[in-house]
Amino acid sequence: MIVEGRNVITRAARWSAVHPWWAIALWVAFVVGALVLGGMTGTRQATNSDLAIGESGRAAQIARSGGLQDRAVENLLVTAWNGGRIDLPRARSAASDAARDLATVKGVEAVGEQVASPDGSAVLVPVTLDGDPETAAGRVQPLLDSVERTHADHSDVRMELVGAGTIRAGLNEMLSKDLGKATVLSLPVTLLVMVFVFGAIVAASVPVVLGLSSVLAGLGLWGVTSQAIPDPGPVTQFIVLMGMAIGVDYSLFYLKRQREERALGADSTDAIEIAAATSGHSVLVSGVVVMVSMGALYLGGHLAFESMATGAVIVVAIAIISSLTVLPAMLSRFGRYLDAPRVPLVWRLTRQGSGVKPRLWSTMLRPSLRHPVVALVASVTVLLVLALPALGLKLKATGIDDLPRSIPAMQANERLTKSFPSQSDTHTVAVRVPASRTDELRIAVALLVQRAERDALFVHDPAPAVVSSADGTVTTVAIGTRFPSGSEEARTSLNRLRKELAPQTLGAVPGAQFAVGGSDVAFDVDYRANVMDKMPWVSGVALALTFLVMMLAFRSVVLALITVVLNLLSAAASFGALALIFQHTWAEDLLHFQSTGKVVAWLPLMLFVILLGLSMDYHVFVVSRIREAARGGLSLRDAVEQGIIRTAGVVTSAAVVMVCVFALLASLNFIEMKQLGVGMACAVLLDATVIRIVVLPAVITLLGWKTWWPSRLARQGTRFAPRIPAIVAAATAATTARTTLP
Repeated sequence: MIVEGRNVITRAARWSAVHPWWAIALWVAFVVGALVLGGMTGTRQATNSDLAIGESGRAAQIARSGGLQDRAVENLLVTAWNGGRIDLPRARSAASDAARDLATVKGVEAVGEQVASPDGSAVLVPVTLDGDPETAAGRVQPLLDSVERTHADHSDVRMELVGAGTIRAGLNEMLSKDLGKATVLSLPVTLLVMVFVFGAIVAASVPVVLGLSSVLAGLGLWGVTSQAIPDPGPVTQFIVLMGMAIGVDYSLFYLKRQREERALGADSTDAIEIAAATSGHSVLVSGVVVMVSMGALYLGGHLAFESMATGAVIVVAIAIISSLTVLPAMLSRFGRYLDAPRVPLVWRLTRQGSGVKPRLWSTMLRPSLRHPVVALVASVTVLLVLALPALGLKLKATGIDDLPRSIPAMQANERLTKSFPSQSDTHTVAVRVPASRTDELRIAVALLVQRAERDALFVHDPAPAVVSSADGTVTTVAIGTRFPSGSEEARTSLNRLRKELAPQTLGAVPGAQFAVGGSDVAFDVDYRANVMDKMPWVSGVALALTFLVMMLAFRSVVLALITVVLNLLSAAASFGALALIFQHTWAEDLLHFQSTGKVVAWLPLMLFVILLGLSMDYHVFVVSRIREAARGGLSLRDAVEQGIIRTAGVVTSAAVVMVCVFALLASLNFIEMKQLGVGMACAVLLDATVIRIVVLPAVITLLGWKTWWPSRLARQGTRFAPRIPAIVAAATAATTARTTLP
């Protein structure tokens, strides 16, 4: 919070402004050091074991304890180019040549026998890899290269490799290309927006450079941190996009205020110090709120949430430090060169007038200030109507059926399942017993298999596959279900195993530990259950921490409560937009996706805490200017008008940057990234327009000075004289004196 006189923020800004080269050198050393450390450690990727959850995770752990985990198997598939029946002798010859070459590839443990499909459309050869199946995606490239070389001699047939490893490798490659493209595009887009904000190239480049340097430092430190909290996949890209959006916004707020004070006549150092005392305070409060709200994800009960929270906290902390330390140094060093080279037309449009009230923002604010009740009821009604579809929000964990069909391995997988139809999914029952109970275990497993074969929920051909460890203490039973993995019948079959068949058979063996897992149905059920169980706790803690930080920063319980309510409104509206867009088909052609009828399970929880933090960028900045105007002696209505009008341009610019960056995510192929991008873009847009221009001013106007209760400002004009921060008052007085000298 701003205190009378200089605080640590303003002292840091003054030191950097007076010693700019030292500040810049220290920052460069920090960024380079972080990158070097990250390069030395690399980024540790999460394995399937790290991502396991619930009963399905326990089943996998029991199987691993007996050495019964699934092996990494890829399938050599030979089909006709036209998709019809294949010339079987040619296909078998091609498959034999490819199998012979694959057998010589390092990492291949065994090559199975050829199998022709029942409809004569394909020939399949299973290829088993050695080593950990969880790392297969990083070891399939030599196999793909071998198949490609063999295929050159058999171009009359289609020859491809498909399996969990190749699908994962294809997904990783697609994500790397897409997110790399989004990252590269975000730089020129952000720079273009900044040019329109400042009208000068140097000033526009400063926020972009600082945002980029914060991202680079964040990536380096994340590499070190990932040794303890491994990366499940998207954290690196999340750091890039979050760091650019946050870093640019913080620099934008600070730089805009410095330019505003310079335009009013303050010298360079005074302008920087005023910016530190005002916008610097907003940056610090906003950044702390982002970090504490993201920190609530540690209660999410899954590595994916913990890693995303850690990445966000790292890059936001770095963005705060850069804005409060090296940014004042850059502003001091560049000085008047910030306004060069000027973009002629844009420069004239962005120059601030002296005391001229922008007509557009004044017109937009008028309904909220003159008719606050009507404006509040109308705007909240719109948000609640938009939020209504969220009541029907359906969640699911991402499965193989949700992966983009643009991945070549997914196209091959479709041909594989068409030529070799089998059960839709397989449940894996894993059980471990003491060494003295192995005979009883065999009897219980036989009874489980017998009962499953009589149940219409499970397939009978092939029969359940039973595999036991060498000492007989661990056994797995693979039981297929005939229903699609996303169907209610598939979930019913899982519940039948978990709540009836397994407890009634395996549970009868004294000392038995058992669990029912699987790759699709079980993981989906367990993941969604964890999200639904943790969401109230994570959301509650995030809101409570946000309330606490806002209350301490502004010494107002009422304002902190307003903040929480407004965030709930914007979050609910964004959830409704997600349900409206992605659970239906009307936007498929517009956004280039195929609707699954559901939203990714982790998204609402992640989106809520991200939006809770990001909305603070605008909220704290706007509220700080309103409070500053009120403490300067204006009536509350005038303070609200001045605060919002004087911040409208920078808030709009910051929102445009964020919306553009997140919209790039919406252009990606992967449904998870697309939903995240759309959700965040919609929420930021709503927050920067409806919430900040209509709801917030209407609420403050209605509550009056009670908005600031119990701070001294709640009694403004009755017992206390108007006051403003001493640092601002002193600088303003000095400026006035200079401008009035003869």
